[in-house]
Formats: sequence, C-alpha cells, structure tokens
Amino acid sequence: MRIAFAADDENETTRAVVAYLTAEHELIRPARSESWPQLGAAVGRAVVDGDADFGVVMCWTGTGTAIAANKVPGVRAALAWDAWIAEGARKWNDANVLAMSLKRLAPDVAVEVAKAFLGVSEPDPDEAANIAQL
Repeated sequence: MRIAFAADDENETTRAVVAYLTAEHELIRPARSESWPQLGAAVGRAVVDGDADFGVVMCWTGTGTAIAANKVPGVRAALAWDAWIAEGARKWNDANVLAMSLKRLAPDVAVEVAKAFLGVSEPDPDEAANIAQL
C-alpha cells in the first residue's frame, strides 16, 4: 500500500511510525512543512488524488492535522489513540486518514494503532448506508 505521511515534529514516536510504514508499505511524504494545517491538507489531497491509498498524520494532539485533512473533500480522517479505535474507524466509518498524537502515544502504541488501521481491508458492508451519509 502507498501511505502518505506527515508530522509537524519529530520524536521517537514519529520515527517508530515511519520505520514501520517504510518496512511494510510504500511511504509517500507529500509535504515538508512545520505548519500542521498544510501537512494535514497535503496528506488529505494525496489520498483523494489517488497518490496514496491511505494517510497518516501526526501533530502534538493529532486533532489539528485531523481537522486540516478533513477540510479536503473526500477525506475521512479519524483521531485514534488505541488499536480498537483505529480499527473501528476503518471498519465502521471507512476512514482513509489516521491522525495520532506524537506527544501522548508511546512509540510501540503508535505503531500498533497504525497497524490496526491499515490492517482492515474493507469497511463493514453493514455500515455502507451510514458511511454514504458522511
């Protein structure tokens, strides 16, 4: 899979996520900026334009990059802090961008969250009508 990734800071958590994404997927970095709104939007555009299958954004809380990504029509960015939330975002909401906090998640937890999100192959067909309303 092609995964667009951006973060507005670098630390052990972001390095762990990048290492996982690089080892398991094709990593795309659509923007280099310190501006989390620009980073979130760039990842969202990469997903909507088809340059990436999914996106992963990280900022201090994860909230700002999620909001910025969600401003791009067609993006469904979800903020997740554990594997169950991430998996559910894909299954029940057909989220296409994962947002995470780079300050509040330990490196191993962030990787677990990313794995759970990217491990869902298709959304739950029973949720199709609800997802269509998004």
